[in-house]
Amino acid sequence: HEREHDREISELAAQHAEEMEKLRAELKEEQRHLLDELQQQMAATHRAEQEQAQLQSQTLHSLELEALRLTLNNLHTSQLELTQSNLRKEKETALMELREMLNDKRAQEIAILQSRHQLEWERIKEQWLKEKDDL
Repeated sequence: HEREHDREISELAAQHAEEMEKLRAELKEEQRHLLDELQQQMAATHRAEQEQAQLQSQTLHSLELEALRLTLNNLHTSQLELTQSNLRKEKETALMELREMLNDKRAQEIAILQSRHQLEWERIKEQWLKEKDDL
């Protein structure tokens, strides 16, 4: 009876050891499976974070480019306005100089005409006096 009891204990111990080995193998497999899932999730999370960072970088880059474009556009507009203003001033200056030059030329022509007129008047007067004396 005691031997049978020892045999049953041995069998139970062997069964217990075998079940423990199966459970360890299942546990290792489940751990490996969970580890693989965790690695996949971490890789997916890492890719998502990289994509997000890249998208933020592209968005920031786009915003910087837009800001530079607007700044350049403003500078260009300011430069055009300044150029127009300078051209307007130059045109006004040139017109004033031309007006002064034309006024000077007109004054010279008037002086020449007055001088000719005076000379012609004196010639006619002398001729009239001569003809008067002749008569």
